[in-house]
Amino acid sequence: MLCIYLKNSSPFFCLAAEEYFLKNFDDDIFMLWQSEKTVVVGKHQNMFGEINYRFVRENSIAVARRISGGGTVFHDAGNVNFTFIKTLKNQAEISFSRFTKPVVEALAKLDIVATTSGRNDLLINGKKISGNAEHIYKNRVLHHGTLLYNSDLTNLGNAIKIVPGKYTSKAVQSNRSEVGNIISFLKEKFGTGEFIRFLLKNQLEKRNTVFYELNETDNKEIEYLVKNKFISKAWNFGFSPKYTFKNRVEIEGKSIDIELIVKRGKIENAQISGSYFAHHTAQAIAEGLKNEWHIFDEVRNVILKTLPTISNDVVYCFF
Repeated sequence: MLCIYLKNSSPFFCLAAEEYFLKNFDDDIFMLWQSEKTVVVGKHQNMFGEINYRFVRENSIAVARRISGGGTVFHDAGNVNFTFIKTLKNQAEISFSRFTKPVVEALAKLDIVATTSGRNDLLINGKKISGNAEHIYKNRVLHHGTLLYNSDLTNLGNAIKIVPGKYTSKAVQSNRSEVGNIISFLKEKFGTGEFIRFLLKNQLEKRNTVFYELNETDNKEIEYLVKNKFISKAWNFGFSPKYTFKNRVEIEGKSIDIELIVKRGKIENAQISGSYFAHHTAQAIAEGLKNEWHIFDEVRNVILKTLPTISNDVVYCFF
């Protein structure tokens, strides 16, 4: 087994690295990585239906989509991500517990008892410390999960806090759980870096495990995936299942009613009414939104073509 620690903290690089090693290597792999503040949604989720978009955007939190299913997770410098990639003889070997067991055993060495929730999560004293998901490619399985070691739980809660009812689609929805940090359960506290070194050492002590450093070819191929897939609007927003967005708000004592139909990340149809915009202005904005990406800057630019100025409060009504 190859043991890898990714030094690049870009969430897009790390997610691309997972796909690269899954599809281009035959070796079994254990990988640890961290990323800057990021909300990562599952492959089949509606990006905007899972996040507090205003909080995420105004706090410079990245948004990314991974290749596995499952629910939305939050990454920051206090979170450690682990990835197992394994070649299987048959799909009957696929099991979440097979890949969470090494993590549970490692935590046990720190006198921490972690258990499974039945929903692909790991818990300590009933609090979620790890969300897990899998992706199958031919005869290989990728299993990855988060490990909330010393994460900013306030940021986490605000970033994935959603308002129910705005988005309607067939997208997979996340199950929200009470979360906790691993460090809170340690008798002797130590830093996130030391926790990573502990996990790497624990894995390297196992038979037939060697440390692997990314070479120039690896980095080049991964960066290609980043550029052509993982940072693209088509992947992050366009892969969301078709959805309907409805919102009714009052600003400055005037109402705005919005209904958008969005397919592959682009607005197929828009209806805007209420007393905030003059009728002809609302019609012009609705028409201008057609075929545009349902993204803050795109929506704002469309509105500015009709109005000389617009507040961000108004633009956020569209999300």
